[in-house]
Amino acid sequence: MIKLFVGLGNPGFEYQGTRHNAGFWWIDALAEQLKVSLQPDAKLQALMARTQIKGETLWLLAPQTFMNLSGKSVAGLAKFFKIAPENILVVHDELDVAPGEAKLKKGGSHAGHNGLRDIHAQLGSDQYWRLRLGIGHPGDKAEVVNWVLKKPTPDQREAIHACIDRTLKAVPDLLAGEMDKATRLIHTHKKPHKTAANPEPQKPPSP
Repeated sequence: MIKLFVGLGNPGFEYQGTRHNAGFWWIDALAEQLKVSLQPDAKLQALMARTQIKGETLWLLAPQTFMNLSGKSVAGLAKFFKIAPENILVVHDELDVAPGEAKLKKGGSHAGHNGLRDIHAQLGSDQYWRLRLGIGHPGDKAEVVNWVLKKPTPDQREAIHACIDRTLKAVPDLLAGEMDKATRLIHTHKKPHKTAANPEPQKPPSP
């Protein structure tokens, strides 16, 4: 059962539309879906919302410490309210997943993601859930930093936002602890067929 949803990103206007902020986009969409407002919390150095779903308390968190210090906010809230790592879902951008696709997993390496690296260190555990939103890879390791701090192309952004809409449908399963059902929903992705701007009607096959 997920009790704390965390979206990762960098604060500030200049970072709003960048790939590294995909986690922020997701948590904003969840807040809108739940009709709650993320408010500044100076102690946590984060935007935070608290609500009740079927009698259970649920937290939404968007750390405002910059990506590489994300764990400070996450661990601060988790330890104060005694939320175990396995009840936390961290939503973040993922280079090794294509735009429009997402992967759900629990535990494992931070794979070089600075936000996850700090959460690992601050929580003292890797046993939290991650929702990895695909942003694609530039193809050259040397270009990764530049890639994540730039805005996606319009097509990529559309794919990422469609993915956010789709993965939000798994929230009831995540809240209920139905992680297998949530995983199946999140991992099922039908790629749209490409069409021309003015496609001609298809002709029936010859008899």
